[in-house]
Amino acid sequence: MSNKSSNRIVVPEAREALDRFKMEAANEVGVNLKQGYNGHLTSREAGSIGGQMVKKMIESYENSVK
Repeated sequence: MSNKSSNRIVVPEAREALDRFKMEAANEVGVNLKQGYNGHLTSREAGSIGGQMVKKMIESYENSVK
């Protein structure tokens, strides 16, 4: 079995924008996220960041199709 992650950025130039987006989402939900490794986060905190990112992406899409 391979340990190779399938979670990779298809457009490498997008990494910086994704990192900024993640930091913005973390700030909005009140999670102290730092650059680099964040092993101190609970599953709940990490999930709230991802959930906020998805929420914002859906809102953006909905606004673009109006």
